[in-house]
Amino acid sequence: MTSPDASYDVVVIGAGLAGLVATYELLHAGHKVLCVEARDRVGGRAFSINSAEAGIDLGATWFWENELRVRSMLETLGLASFPQSLAGDALFDTGQDGSRRLHGNPVGSPSLRFERGAHSLPIELARRLPEGSLALNEPVEAITVDGDDVQIRTHRRELSAQRVVLAVPPALAAESIEFVPVLPHDLKELCKRTSVWMGGMIKAVAVYPGPFWRRIGLSGSAISHSGPFREFHDHSGPGGEPAAIFGFAPCAGLPRQGTNAIAHAFNDQLVRLFGADASNPTEIHVMDWSAEPYTQPRNQEDAGTSSYGNPLFQQPIHNRVHWASTETATAYAGHLEGAAIAGRSAAQAITISRDTRSMTSPEMRFHTPPTGIPSPEVSAPKLNRGISWRTPQPDVRLGCNFASE
Repeated sequence: MTSPDASYDVVVIGAGLAGLVATYELLHAGHKVLCVEARDRVGGRAFSINSAEAGIDLGATWFWENELRVRSMLETLGLASFPQSLAGDALFDTGQDGSRRLHGNPVGSPSLRFERGAHSLPIELARRLPEGSLALNEPVEAITVDGDDVQIRTHRRELSAQRVVLAVPPALAAESIEFVPVLPHDLKELCKRTSVWMGGMIKAVAVYPGPFWRRIGLSGSAISHSGPFREFHDHSGPGGEPAAIFGFAPCAGLPRQGTNAIAHAFNDQLVRLFGADASNPTEIHVMDWSAEPYTQPRNQEDAGTSSYGNPLFQQPIHNRVHWASTETATAYAGHLEGAAIAGRSAAQAITISRDTRSMTSPEMRFHTPPTGIPSPEVSAPKLNRGISWRTPQPDVRLGCNFASE
């Protein structure tokens, strides 16, 4: 075995919300910690494009009043939220006789959104990590457990730790990371049948000069059985600016012809549902999460959510490697709240097992980031397979836009 380039008490793999929470909690408990992230940004499936007025979410969008950990983090990080717009009637497309207007909005439910986008939560949390505790652009290739020592091989170096937090979806970890010894058979099978939250979804957001649907008493919410997008919601910022509608579509329901074709299909469906006023968006943003190699495994069939929070995910692999993703959370799985719960649970298990001081406080404590320290994402957020469709001139221009939840 080669000598490690650096040694830590804990290496956290993945800088989504779960990994960042685990990293912060472990550092707060006195451990020497490094968080390594494959992407060039933090946040995972909490991923937003910042407009002049508010964040446009291409991954995670909402949280709810009873999700106390997210609410606490927003308060201590100084981030604002606002209620999801629900007022107005919804549309229902049966797929046979066109869309019909429903009285009220049974599609939406009371929820909250992040004023600067969901991405602002992991970005602000990462900014408060000490220098040298976060490494981007460093995918992990192998994890070797040898007694009390864990070797972590990234694409550029060898790391050593006493414990590891695996803050990536189980199915992705099982497919993309080599484990020595190999994963137990029952655990590997569990990982394969545990779907990645949002992993098989495409999200598209259309931005308009104004919320025209509100002027005619519509909420922006819709359910469609004709597709390809199945569910729609108002995605406007506070006060209606920027005005936007987003939709979800299963990737299997769209032709694999690239994001330009998806954007056109989304726009055509918005016009069918909401009328001619929907035909002239100023921007369309598309995020195909199924095409994100650091989100969705290449081969995942017959997977579902019934295994979320499974007891096997609460047990460390080979007594050294702890799970922490929204899929492994014992509560609020599939939510940002679940990610926070999973990250904190992994940190607590490690801290208690090391007989260091227990983390009993229900609130996370944050230090103020040093002035002049930039966000730990790259200078311009990037969308690995996103597009931006902007129409400031009469002719539509489609081009790449680089903008995880």
